[in-house]
Amino acid sequence: MIQKIKGALGEVKRAHRELCQRAGALVVAPSEKHARIALFVAGVAVLSLGMSLDVIAQINGGGSNLAKYNDTKIANAVNVIMTYLEGSFGALVMAAAGIGAILSAAFGQYKAALSLMVVAVGAFILRSLISTFFNDISIQQ
Repeated sequence: MIQKIKGALGEVKRAHRELCQRAGALVVAPSEKHARIALFVAGVAVLSLGMSLDVIAQINGGGSNLAKYNDTKIANAVNVIMTYLEGSFGALVMAAAGIGAILSAAFGQYKAALSLMVVAVGAFILRSLISTFFNDISIQQ
């Protein structure tokens, strides 16, 4: 029985020493993998803390003190961009992307051709995509 306890303590001691050696090597000479993991953890922490501020801000108000904001300037800017894309500039973008897609496909660059087709179709259906995924009441004409 005592031998089992000594064996278990020896195993714990070996695992502790190995963990400390790894931690020391990580601090002294971190590898690229360790740096990438540390940056990922830091990014997740920053995102978590940043998003939690919105949740914490609503605790005292009970949801009744929602922020009121005036989005007319943003709506006007989006309307200007949409006017350009739905007008002659959008037609130019579609034509250039379509011609580029045809040329890319002719030369065997199928990934580039597919990307250019996405640009051409995206310029055509952008307002539909915006109305599908976003609240566009203030930017509808």
